[in-house]
Amino acid sequence: MVPESSIVGQNWLRHFSDDAWVEVLSAMDRTYADLVVYQEQLERQNAELQEMRTFLTAILSSVSDVLIVADRAGRIAQVSHSAAVLSGRDEMALAGLPLVQMFTPADEEALSALLARVRGSRRSAQVEANLLGIHGVEPLELSVAPRLDDRGRVDGFVLTGRPLGALRKAYAELSVSHDALKTAQAQLVRNEKLASLGRLLAGVAHELNNPISFVYANAHALGRYATKFETYFGRVQEGASREELIQLRQTLRLDRELANLREAVKGAYDGAERVRDIVEDLRRLSSDGAGEKAAFDLADTVRIAASWVMRGMKQPVALVMDPIEPVTVRGRVGHVQQVVMNLVQNAVDALAESKGGMIRLSVRREGDRAVLTVADNGPGVPADLRTAIFDPFFTTKPVGRGTGLGLSISHKIAVEHGGGLALVDSDGGACFRLDLPVEGGT
Repeated sequence: MVPESSIVGQNWLRHFSDDAWVEVLSAMDRTYADLVVYQEQLERQNAELQEMRTFLTAILSSVSDVLIVADRAGRIAQVSHSAAVLSGRDEMALAGLPLVQMFTPADEEALSALLARVRGSRRSAQVEANLLGIHGVEPLELSVAPRLDDRGRVDGFVLTGRPLGALRKAYAELSVSHDALKTAQAQLVRNEKLASLGRLLAGVAHELNNPISFVYANAHALGRYATKFETYFGRVQEGASREELIQLRQTLRLDRELANLREAVKGAYDGAERVRDIVEDLRRLSSDGAGEKAAFDLADTVRIAASWVMRGMKQPVALVMDPIEPVTVRGRVGHVQQVVMNLVQNAVDALAESKGGMIRLSVRREGDRAVLTVADNGPGVPADLRTAIFDPFFTTKPVGRGTGLGLSISHKIAVEHGGGLALVDSDGGACFRLDLPVEGGT
């Protein structure tokens, strides 16, 4: 006998058509296909999560700074290998402990307050705290950043820190390096000035030779005059007669020599003054300018520096100073003289192969600025080199003719004086413009 339940089931199945069965089977196929897709997505996401976990583990193991990850309650979730080594405890043993237990009791209140502030503001904050280390207390500079979940809520904290001992050592090394850099820079300025002065030695020797030779010649004449007067006064002391003395005076030509004596004294005095002026100019040029800033006349400085460069040049170059207006500026006169000498020397070098070379200088006041322009009628600066001419060690001169530091140092000196140095457009040749603040402003 067929069970009644089986007969009921068969009667119920007869109510479904073939189309209904097809639809049911299609729905099952779609569901299975969706499950396969979801499984693939889940496996891919799991692989990405595992890769991210491996990546984060590698980061935590490799960073040299202290890195601590904590949950919202302030319990340690994970620490970097460097943090575990510094604390002298195992990374797994630290997981789950309150964060504040890694630091001294004196820091507990400050750390708790900082975590609360970061949780409320959702912004990073910094604090100094003392980590309990294997070798004692290790001061750290900590940066605490919030961890946010997908809804933007604070889900924990990330603490990064570097031992302050290392930071202070780095700062000390940086300070030493900065001092060494300043010393080297000052030495470069002095060396470049000495190189510029070295190029002027021939002109200096000539300038000193003329007045010294003049003084020497007059001193020789004075010695000759002294001999004649000694002869005459010797006969006076011996009681020579008046007629004999008159005759001796005519023979020695004392009247003429007396007039010449005054001229010789005046000539020697003029030569000595010229030597004094040359030495004073050299002293002003050779000063390193490292002292306090002082007010000085830019026009006077330009005249002295330019004239010395022109004395030492070998090729015929005309120097035109027009207009040269007195303008008082404040700065280190030795440094500004070096800038002028560098600009004029560069112009002279640019005219080495030119005939009818001319350098034109002008000093004028433009508002609250004193402006010096140095222009030449040489070949000028090619367009592709204009942006590099102020770079250190850049030079277009042959090896041994230049260090490539002149314009770079000149530009830095101008900036340190509150001004600027630039290559400006001109009708022909090169034209450099130096501007400095006028003493007293407007």
